[in-house]
Order: sequence, then structure tokens, then C-alpha cells
Amino acid sequence: MQLGMVGLGRMGANMTRRLMRGGHTMVVSDLSADAVKGIAGEGAVASSSLDDLISKLNAPRAAWIMVPAGDPTEKTVQALISTMQAGDTIIDGGNSNFKDDVRRAKLCAAKGVHYVDVGTSGGVWGLERGYCMMIGGPKEAVQRLDPIFKTLAPGRGDIPRTPGREKMAGTAENGYIHCGPSGSGHFVKMVHNGIEYGMMQAYAEGFDIFKNATSKELPEDIRYDLNLPDIAEVWRRGSVVSSWLLDLTAMALTENPTLAEYSGFVQDSGEGRWTIQAALEEAVPAEVLTAALYTRFRSRQDHTFAEKMLSAMRQKFGGHVEPKKH
Repeated sequence: MQLGMVGLGRMGANMTRRLMRGGHTMVVSDLSADAVKGIAGEGAVASSSLDDLISKLNAPRAAWIMVPAGDPTEKTVQALISTMQAGDTIIDGGNSNFKDDVRRAKLCAAKGVHYVDVGTSGGVWGLERGYCMMIGGPKEAVQRLDPIFKTLAPGRGDIPRTPGREKMAGTAENGYIHCGPSGSGHFVKMVHNGIEYGMMQAYAEGFDIFKNATSKELPEDIRYDLNLPDIAEVWRRGSVVSSWLLDLTAMALTENPTLAEYSGFVQDSGEGRWTIQAALEEAVPAEVLTAALYTRFRSRQDHTFAEKMLSAMRQKFGGHVEPKKH
């Protein structure tokens, strides 16, 4: 299948590579001519502008946007709407606010263009592991793009089937689902990231307790000099708290048990805030997710070992680099 990819950062470039490995034809665009040239050298079709990208796609066209959320995505969507024709599809695979998706979908529909929002999880590991995708948009457009989603997704792999799942249809076991109408994909991804905050915070606080078990404020007979890399490792094997985040934690602690290379300054993406806003609008208690978000705010003032661990996990799963100290 042919697809346009707008944005060749960490995610966009690797998604392009995975799709090309799966036999799809990729037409690419990026503000960096060098990025376009580099991926074209791997087999993609280069374009010099959005208009040029659209001209090189066969109708009905499909263009996947993988640029930062907010103004960059908004400008890209508006530019594509002005160029695309009825039956074409715009796919936003970034981290947009689901309410923006609903608005953009209406603008697209007025011109007969489909709008599909795809919440994408997988980070820098997605090229090899595949990407978990939560998709919103018109059913006919999502079905037409199924070969793209199937290639990007992890597939069933060696994960045991959930008991009773063999009686159920759908693509969830392959790592992607059509959640519903426009906005629903990014809504599900938004809450996914809110949960991610809470899980990361729980690990970080637990290991901070371990690290401070040698405190001189404690009676000497209950001071413990614990091996943090070993604890993370043993929990990976048979523990009920095992997870991919724990795998990444174990990796970071093995590399440096003190996490000295991390300052503990932890950024927050929009989804964490939007999840709390959705909880407020729905009157749903979300104490853990809210506390995890607030901890990230506080991390920018002073830094604990827990916050260094959060920085370590973000770097491992998404390649997120801490901002330089001013």
C-alpha cells in the first residue's frame, strides 16, 4: 500500500522503515531536507513539500502526520485539507488532544476528506517491537488502512492468549484496535499515558524507599544496604509487578545503580494533564494519576532519586532527553 509520511523524527522515521520492510511504498516529507534525503536513501520516495508529497500519492491518498502536537500538527492538517480531495485520508499519529481531533474531523468532512486519529505507543523500540495503536475515525477509512496498521502493529507474538479471547473477534490481539469515531483513538491513548504516569511513579517511589533504607535516621538493626539492580531483575521474573516499564528500570539500574547521569527534571506530555481534565469533566476520582502529574511539576524545583528514575525510564522507552541546565 502507498502512504505519505509527514515528519521524520524518532517515531516517524522508524515507522517509515517498518512500513517499507513490510512492502509498503512510502512518500516522505520533513522540514529537514537531510532527514528526507536520509530516509530516501533507504528506499522511500522523497518530496520537497506537502504539495509535492500529495502530487506523488495515488488517489485515494493517505497521509500520516507524525509531527509535534499543537501548532505544528494544526498547520499540517490545515495545509493537507487545502490540497486533498474527497476520499483522501489524513491520519494524525501524534499526541493530539482528542477534542482537536473532533474539530478537525468536521473540517475534513466538509470537504469529503476522512480524518483518522491514531494514538501510538511504542517509542524508540517500535521499529523492532511494533507499535500499539488506538484508532479513531470513520469505519470505511480505518478498514482501508488496515494493511498499514497490521504492518506497524506488533502482532500476536509469544504473548499467551487471554482465556476466552478465542471466542472474540477483532484485532486487539494483534496490537491495534478501532476504538470508535474521531477523537476516540487519542482519548484512549491519553488515558493510557495518564496510567503510565501512575505506574512509573509507583516504581520510582518504591525504589526511592529502597535507596534510603540505609538512612542514619533509622535504627541500625533495620538499615538495609539493598542491591537495586538485583531487586528490579528479580521482580521481572514471576512477580505480579513485572512489566515493560520494569524491564526498562532494570536496564537503567544495571547501567548505573545511582542514576547519577539523570538530574530528575521530569517533563510531562499533554496527555497527563488532559487525562486529569477528562476525569474532572466526568467526575471520576483519579487520585493516583493526579498525584503522579503533580510530582512531575515538583520535580522541576528539586530532585529526588525517584525523579531520576522517572527520567531514566522516559529516556529508555521514548528516547526523551532531559533539558540542559540553565
